[in-house]
Amino acid sequence: MPPETRYAKSGDVNIAYQVVGDGPFDLVYVPGWVSNIDLFWEKPKPARFLEHLASFSRLILFDKRGTGMSDRVSNDRLPTLEQRMDDVRAVLDAVGSENAALLGHSEGGSMSVLFAATYPERSRALVLVGAFAKRLRSDDYPWAPSLEERLATIEEVERDWGAGLDITDYAPHEDPALLEWYSTCLRRSASPGAAAALLLMNSQIDTRHVLPTIRVPTLVLARTGDRDVTVEEGRWLAAQIPGARFVELPGDEHLLWAGDQDRLLAEIEEFLTGTRSAPDYDRVLSTVLFTDIVGSTERARELGDRAWHEVLDEHHARVRSLLEHHRGREVDTAGDGFFASFDGPARAIRAACAIREDVQALGIQIRAGLHTGECELMRDKIGGIAVHTGARVAAAAEPGEVLVSSTVKDLVAGSGIVFADRGERELKGVGSWRLYSVLDA
Repeated sequence: MPPETRYAKSGDVNIAYQVVGDGPFDLVYVPGWVSNIDLFWEKPKPARFLEHLASFSRLILFDKRGTGMSDRVSNDRLPTLEQRMDDVRAVLDAVGSENAALLGHSEGGSMSVLFAATYPERSRALVLVGAFAKRLRSDDYPWAPSLEERLATIEEVERDWGAGLDITDYAPHEDPALLEWYSTCLRRSASPGAAAALLLMNSQIDTRHVLPTIRVPTLVLARTGDRDVTVEEGRWLAAQIPGARFVELPGDEHLLWAGDQDRLLAEIEEFLTGTRSAPDYDRVLSTVLFTDIVGSTERARELGDRAWHEVLDEHHARVRSLLEHHRGREVDTAGDGFFASFDGPARAIRAACAIREDVQALGIQIRAGLHTGECELMRDKIGGIAVHTGARVAAAAEPGEVLVSSTVKDLVAGSGIVFADRGERELKGVGSWRLYSVLDA
């Protein structure tokens, strides 16, 4: 029998979760593409894998929104990495966990990376298995499938979902009956449209810029013959994370519990049970937003000092209200501009667009710029090169424009936010960046 399934509310979505074991620390298993926390207990091998994890931790399992036991979502509202972070945080809050290790497998590795960088104080350690940073091939990332190969896979998944997928490549030497069961589990855990749409969204993921900002102890595991995420990809991933340990294991399985799970479990247990208490963190991944009123001097001259100050007071009140609504934090206010930080880039973009629209009623126009990067914590302020980059992006924006760096665009894949490419720009003091204008958020 599976453990009791409970639900945590994340926004308006119910996230299914289970808690197993009573170990000295919490461990969150972040699954890949599609999961089902009830069905994984049906067969001895996957159940044994989870039971071993629970033998040395308080294991927290959950199904991502749209899959498994969690609420289904429409294909045009598929979860972004940011929303998945929200889901994990909602589950952690529901079980009273303030600090947990993260075990991210395959696609789940991307969300785990983003969570650990954004919330180091809540991340005891990070373990990545068969994980990737990018899902489409490029000159500087040659291990991923090409766009054509990826689209062919997505088409095949949607076409063959009802008949059962051939997943032999994920575990070539595993028991065929067990693989057939797992294929059935996939079909019972998501619709064909949702499964295909999730693959399409995952194809847009790019967390390369996030990897160097991770400050929690990290272990990267890769199997030598993995046909889905190559061992070279895992080795490169580990090299980008400061202080990460890389371990290559024999085998050609991509499925976490398939093949020789004992060696994999031994590496995970040794790494996690030997982890020391997390240090105080002075750096964190954050999305910074800068706004500025266009032509404020001329507008002040037209209205006069008193009327202009009334407009400014109303502007400040509206901006602060929208920052609070989108979970932003005001860092500083200088004259007619705001500097704010967010724990998610999509929220930051939507806040910027909402501010732009709302202040038009006051007869004013703003420009806004956003960037995501590692920021230095300085009491109630933040600083560092990411802050300077965000300010430079804002300075490059046209009147009425919300402009973002390529890092921000890469991290909101699947959010439905539409961008226009503004090309490469040389930003004073921070180098050359590709910038994108937000057309529809």
